[in-house]
Amino acid sequence: MAVETQQSKVGYPEGRAFERFLRWRKQLGALWGTLFFLSTLIGMVVLVVLVADIVDGAFGYVALEYRVDPESLVLDYHKNQMVSMPKTLPSEEDVVLVDGIAQRPAAIGFVGYAYYQQKADSVRVLSVDGVLPDEATVAEGRYPLARPLFLYADAKTLASKAEAALFVGEYLRRVDEVAASVGYFPAGESVRTENLAAWTRASGLSGESLPVAQGELSVTGSSTVAPITQRVADSLVADNRFVGQVQVESIGTDAGFRRFCADLGVDLVDASRPMQSVERAACLQLGRAPIEFQIANDGLPVIVSSQNEFVRELTRAQLQQIFTSATRWNEIDPSWPDQDIFRFIPGVDSGTLDFFVTALFGSSLAEQSTPVLLDILTSNISAGRLRALEAQRPLAELSKTELVERIETEVLRPQVAASWSLTDSLLRRTEIEAAAAAMPGTALIFKSWVNWEFLTSPQSSDPLHAGVRTAIFGSLLVTLVAFLLAVPLGIAAAIYLEEYSSGKSWFDRVVETNINNLAGVPSIIYGMLGLAVFVRFLGPLTSGLAFGVGDPSTANGRTIVSAGLTLGLLVLPLVIINGREAIRAVPRGIREGSFGLGATRWQTVWSHVLPNAITGILTGVILAVSRAFGETAPLIVVGASTFVVVDPNGLFAKFTSLPVQIYQWTSRPQPEFQHLAAAAIVVLLLLLVSLNALAIWLRNRYSRRVI
Repeated sequence: MAVETQQSKVGYPEGRAFERFLRWRKQLGALWGTLFFLSTLIGMVVLVVLVADIVDGAFGYVALEYRVDPESLVLDYHKNQMVSMPKTLPSEEDVVLVDGIAQRPAAIGFVGYAYYQQKADSVRVLSVDGVLPDEATVAEGRYPLARPLFLYADAKTLASKAEAALFVGEYLRRVDEVAASVGYFPAGESVRTENLAAWTRASGLSGESLPVAQGELSVTGSSTVAPITQRVADSLVADNRFVGQVQVESIGTDAGFRRFCADLGVDLVDASRPMQSVERAACLQLGRAPIEFQIANDGLPVIVSSQNEFVRELTRAQLQQIFTSATRWNEIDPSWPDQDIFRFIPGVDSGTLDFFVTALFGSSLAEQSTPVLLDILTSNISAGRLRALEAQRPLAELSKTELVERIETEVLRPQVAASWSLTDSLLRRTEIEAAAAAMPGTALIFKSWVNWEFLTSPQSSDPLHAGVRTAIFGSLLVTLVAFLLAVPLGIAAAIYLEEYSSGKSWFDRVVETNINNLAGVPSIIYGMLGLAVFVRFLGPLTSGLAFGVGDPSTANGRTIVSAGLTLGLLVLPLVIINGREAIRAVPRGIREGSFGLGATRWQTVWSHVLPNAITGILTGVILAVSRAFGETAPLIVVGASTFVVVDPNGLFAKFTSLPVQIYQWTSRPQPEFQHLAAAAIVVLLLLLVSLNALAIWLRNRYSRRVI
């Protein structure tokens, strides 16, 4: 009876007690299931947030500040080429140019359309690419040298200086009629409406009836636009709509913009081309906010003397040749006379010359020919630097794309003035554009910090040219050494402990205890172990000096070999533990069947146990390699370099790795290096995923299953 009572106490509950017990077990299981699910969900959310944060930093807008403005570099090159040609007369006065061309049958040049019309009886206009300039071809944009003409005012001046606001308002109302009378083409009703709307916003004035303006105004700039401005001013004075003096000065568009952005005494600027970003930035720096008004259109005519009987039309390619390389007419066309070419062009400060150069040659480096790019590069660097570049690779062998990149690096030298994340770039684009516009001499671009140049370039102190090539090579080599140490040794140890060890000897117990303990040791401790053993004690071996292949810079043992051996020890317990679990999972019956057929223990292990355990073993290897690839602390202690620009040339070379590179960039205070770190993390994740995917494919491909 006592025995039955004791059995009832230790047995399962019955009746209602069993039902309560069953409900409690189900509730406990549901609780644990919920906790596991929530843990997994939290982990996934954290991972998504982490990846999103990394991607957010790897892309976004960047404001680049150039030492030399790219458009100005191209423009100045071609302007200098044109001005330096023999028998070339530059002048800011269009009248002088027209008179000079009219008097010489072998002369050619280009002026404002109004000046051509004044001398239409003594000069003749040429068609360009088969198109003559007239109101229709200019308005439709078919004439290659069609251009708008502008008037620029300061928003603050329009708001605070009544005479300037009233003068501009009357100017915009009358300009279409005046431009036609001067000899230019009206901009059109839609442009007029946009101009008046911009004027109203800036001045606060509106309505067709404006009060009489009184005071003095100073207008400077383009000689092409000056006749329009002067005639508007004269008509306002004649109609008693302006009481005072309007001084119109013709000094060229370039000089006009310089005066406008440096001299607060200048109220308005006539311009034959749009204001460039560098000029606008200079105005903003002074506190001026330029407002652009398109006042007319001009079809820039290419003209020759009426005495010239051989030239009727030209192509843009022929115009380029005439103004930059050819010296005689028969060089353009063999049927033309063997006479010198006389060129009459606007001065270097003229917006007309700027427009002509841009229309013929383009304004960007990408639009230039290879010889022009080569000439731009060689003429803008020192002789010593030129020799150094030629020593690296002859410049004549560079492609057009490579020349553009070399010019950007050697001449333009862009620097990051400001940068924004992907989220800000998508949601605050208008604010970013306004902030970039307020930065002098900057260009706003959307930049992917992860690009081919980033992958193939070494580290650099310039964030725009820094890359991870050296770090990738270092990580791969260090991981390879760790793999070669940890995998064979770890699998061998797992086989011994599971198949040969009895677990009763003192050696087996020591090994078992150390493996379990080492699996939980912090990675920094392994770094200290590597520093003491591989770097200092075994330095002659790990530096390569003992083999006669050492590098003096790595004679202290801080090499790829030391780092790889350290990481190999770090992941060795992981390989052993996973290997043992995989071997232990092989059914005992397989071993017994092999023994029953007369196989030795090693034959059993090699032919039956390992093929069945290979999947689990390779899983442990994958985890071990992934951990080794992403470790940072041991490598820093062992002596990984944080700034290396030379690729490792062997196992005894100094090195860096992707995690160390990321650590170095994140420690820098400049925001652009934070973007580089985010880009490097993206590369690290992609490499880890690629390596793991390859390992999983190999595991599935070569694993042998015994059914």
